[in-house]
Amino acid sequence: MSQSMEERIQEVLLLQKSSLLRLKKSSSVERIEKLKKLQKYMLAHQNELFDALYKDFRKPTSEVIIAELLGVKREIDHMVKHVSAWMKPQKVSTPLLLLGTQGHIQYEPKGLCLIIAPWNYPFNLAINPLVHAIAAGNAIIVKPSEMSEHTSAFIKKMITSLYDPSEVFCIEGDAQVSTYLLEQKFDHIFFTGSPAIGKIVMSAAAKHLTSVTLELGGKSPAIIGPTADMESIVQKIAWGKFLNNGQTCIAPDYVYVHEKVHFQFLAGLENAIQAFYNPDSKGIEKSKDYARIVNRRHFDRIVRLLDDAIEKGAKVIFGGELNPETNYISPTVLSQCTLDMAIMQEEIFGPILPVLTYRSEEEIINYLSHEEKPLALYVFSEDKTFSDYIIQNTSAGASVVNDCLIQFGHPSLPFGGVNNSGIGKSGGKFGFQEFSHAKSVLVQKTNSLRFFYPPYTLRTKWLIEQVLKWF
Repeated sequence: MSQSMEERIQEVLLLQKSSLLRLKKSSSVERIEKLKKLQKYMLAHQNELFDALYKDFRKPTSEVIIAELLGVKREIDHMVKHVSAWMKPQKVSTPLLLLGTQGHIQYEPKGLCLIIAPWNYPFNLAINPLVHAIAAGNAIIVKPSEMSEHTSAFIKKMITSLYDPSEVFCIEGDAQVSTYLLEQKFDHIFFTGSPAIGKIVMSAAAKHLTSVTLELGGKSPAIIGPTADMESIVQKIAWGKFLNNGQTCIAPDYVYVHEKVHFQFLAGLENAIQAFYNPDSKGIEKSKDYARIVNRRHFDRIVRLLDDAIEKGAKVIFGGELNPETNYISPTVLSQCTLDMAIMQEEIFGPILPVLTYRSEEEIINYLSHEEKPLALYVFSEDKTFSDYIIQNTSAGASVVNDCLIQFGHPSLPFGGVNNSGIGKSGGKFGFQEFSHAKSVLVQKTNSLRFFYPPYTLRTKWLIEQVLKWF
């Protein structure tokens, strides 16, 4: 009789719970060896990964290297270099009032961790948090997305061949599997996905007071000032928006461009798109460098947003071609968009770029102050006063000046959202800390506080009053 999904999960949970103390005591050498095995496997089997991602998205090999493999390799290299130092006790200074004590912070693993990964960058966004969790010494269950089924199968094969289930286990399946996993008691849950599902994950975690990291999304704006270098900008926005067919949580979701350079921007953006995806004039649909929407359901959702915008007055400046048989949506640029359109209210997560104009910086601040805080905010300007004003008067998970997406690749900066766009941080040391408990350890070497013990005589009271005055 075959084992049910629930029985297998319960069996793995018991195995992992029994291994927690051993994993907690694991040395940096042991953890580094696990990470090196992972890197060696993914590089040795990269052709299998290329094939899986092509089957899921028709994703170009170069995009796989840039957005999937390179990010994970960089993260592993960074962990291997630094995890030994991060695991050591971190000494802290001693306040005068506690002279005679010695304190330090000890990072210890949170314990039993669950990683629920998304479909848009199915390898990177499953394996990067796994790297952090391994470096921190945890036992981990990874649930990749069923919508990128070929990549999920690759991840399962990789994890199964590298790790004992008592340490790392991968389980495939649909929303039913995720729901069952969320009913179990974990010590930490790392989820990447939409704000709507993030709320479900957080609600399930609250039943066990489980800590969470939520990497969500939102409508990330790109703001173009009147003094921006337009030739450079259009290339950066075209790349940031249409990489992975727009299915990127930190892609520019819409553009606010100063009315003085509005038409210059539109013309330049069209030229950049043609140069990227139609250099031989055979048509973008025939480009080998342009991915596809993951499935028909998401294709229909994006088409609905496009149709609604056109019905309400938006103009297609470029693109608009569709092929439902292959889930093809061409790079599409819209102008004359208004805030009542669904495309300005929902995260697009596809290759459609609404363009709005503004006259003053105050218009932008007024609009953004009434919207949910985005995962990213991009400012393009040669005027530092302009970019500083925008950044200081807005809130976002990250702000980038004169480029797109690059914040994800910086190992010394925290990656994550704020409120609706996410909770918690990842990347480099921040990822290690997210999967760790920062335990305070304070050692008392004397008993200087004995002078404050009761009974509270006049002398004792006088000493306490002096402490209040001087400390």
